Amino acid sequence: MILKSWRLLLAVECIFIRTSSQSSPQKRQCTFQVTPQGDRYSIAGNVSGSVQLCENTRCCVGYYMIVNGKPKVDILACDIAEKSCPDATCKAQIRLSGRVIKCVCNTDLCNSNITWTPESEEPQLTRYSGGDIVKTALTLVGMLLVLCFMIAAKWISLLKKKNPPSLDDYSASQLCSCQTTKHSEVDVTNIELQQIVSHGDFATVWQGKYQGSMVAVKVFPEGWKQKFTTEREVYELPLMKHPGIVHFLGAGWKPDGGRWLTVLQFAECGSLHSFLCENTTSWMSSLKLCQSLLQGLSYLHSDLHRYDAHKPPVAHRDLSSSNVLVRADGTCALCDFGCSTILRSFSGHRGRQSHTANMMDHAQRGTLRYMSPEILEGSVNLKNTGSFMQGDIYALALLLWEIWMRCSDLFEGGIVPQHQLPYRSELGANVTKERLILYVCHMDKRPSIPQHWELLPQGSALEEILTDCWDCDPDARLTAQCIVNRLVSLQSCHNLHIKHLHCSLCVTSV
Repeated sequence: MILKSWRLLLAVECIFIRTSSQSSPQKRQCTFQVTPQGDRYSIAGNVSGSVQLCENTRCCVGYYMIVNGKPKVDILACDIAEKSCPDATCKAQIRLSGRVIKCVCNTDLCNSNITWTPESEEPQLTRYSGGDIVKTALTLVGMLLVLCFMIAAKWISLLKKKNPPSLDDYSASQLCSCQTTKHSEVDVTNIELQQIVSHGDFATVWQGKYQGSMVAVKVFPEGWKQKFTTEREVYELPLMKHPGIVHFLGAGWKPDGGRWLTVLQFAECGSLHSFLCENTTSWMSSLKLCQSLLQGLSYLHSDLHRYDAHKPPVAHRDLSSSNVLVRADGTCALCDFGCSTILRSFSGHRGRQSHTANMMDHAQRGTLRYMSPEILEGSVNLKNTGSFMQGDIYALALLLWEIWMRCSDLFEGGIVPQHQLPYRSELGANVTKERLILYVCHMDKRPSIPQHWELLPQGSALEEILTDCWDCDPDARLTAQCIVNRLVSLQSCHNLHIKHLHCSLCVTSV
């Protein structure tokens, strides 16, 4: 009876310890060193050099192999799942007949120094004496009450997951309370700035070298710290790594001159704007540009829960051909998140209006000619901040138009036009907000679509995608994922058309 009570007490205590540690805001830091066989421990937290910041546990773990009578490090990391770790130091536990030593501990970097001698034995459970039975029973009752409370809370949480919030239930904040990953600091003294690639409104982008690799270094003057901070927060959200989003390598502060630096993956072909100015595309290569662009935006807009991490939806809010990069493989990657807004969910509708006043000043963000009609007019529905993502879709339509207007297969037998920004031919190079409002909002006009596209196999589908994305009614616009699905269907139909064409040619030759 005593042994059963002890086992139950241990089980309840493990659950109680797990719950208590999850509620603590401070994350555990553990020494990180793994062999290739232990690579799975890298998912337990964010790694910076030899330190790992735990995501799911308050426990550090260490595995040592006994080689020639001495412990040799096999795995040092955060534990993958929360377990009981009552020891503050790394006390040896013998495993596999003395060939392996394990320790689990609960203080920062405690797994780096194991307490072990060759005579160490596996710890034994302490036995209860008869006088402890009453105390144990009372403890069990208390623990069982806590367990019941936890089960009820878990049940409520599961019910909420069955009814996820809609976009109407999102409120926005430039500095979201969502948990971000650990800041990825870089040693700015190791960054070599080589040449300027581009100038933006808020920063200058350099081609540089860092840790032996070519990188892009975005340099913000001291006065634009807020843009730097916003961009960094977006990049450091959990689960933000995606092929359609430029890879973030880290950030830092350069004291001389007072500059903030963001280090990013280098895109060999530069911005989409410069790429389209210098290159025409085939139908298949234009689809590759469009699909990678759409997949990146769809991922940015998505609300993800994986491995107990949460990436909330993010509205880019400054999509333009200058803020999309093109890699050497012909795929696109989103960048420039200084105007972005992280959307966070609230359980109720109360509180949304408190954010409305704060967001009024930030509603009109982005590049003027890519602003949607509702943003131009200042009629954005701030109570439904999903409208910011609908504004992204409008800008996306203009990007798709730019790409397709440089596709040689859509101008067969004719001359492919030089690359032009949206509304340049209609309103000129230096477009004003007043003229855009008149043309886009009051006249409901959009960039012109070539008439001969109606005669092409894919022409009507392309026109339908554009008109459905830049519709004056934000609620009528497609989602990024819906456009991805349409383009996949369009590509399948094109491949089938080519296949039938080849078959016809084979029959004719016979």
